[in-house]
Amino acid sequence: MKLLLDMGLAQSTAVFLRRQGHDAVHLREEGLQRLPDEEIIEKARQESRVIITHDLDFGRLIALSQSRLPSVITLRLDNMQPTFVNHYLAEVSNRFISELEAGALVSVNEQAIRVRSLPIE
Repeated sequence: MKLLLDMGLAQSTAVFLRRQGHDAVHLREEGLQRLPDEEIIEKARQESRVIITHDLDFGRLIALSQSRLPSVITLRLDNMQPTFVNHYLAEVSNRFISELEAGALVSVNEQAIRVRSLPIE
């Protein structure tokens, strides 16, 4: 799966995901740490990447646009240390591949993983 990590996540998470076999890039690795949300969404769409973030704005912007892609994984974890983030991302990337490829908003917290298909109607 092709993934784009937002600035709120550690670069080591991109390394972890690459070791898991994913094509993962972090915005900082590409010198794009100041890219506005709308441009991050467009980059993800053009490169067929799933956005991984803890910023609620991405899901809202995509839902309002009525778009099917890009998919977004929003992490709402109390502990955002890479070890915990990596654990949840490994589970999501294994369990919800088809949903993410088709277009989905995935919200992850310690109690549940919620998936909504795109576009949101």
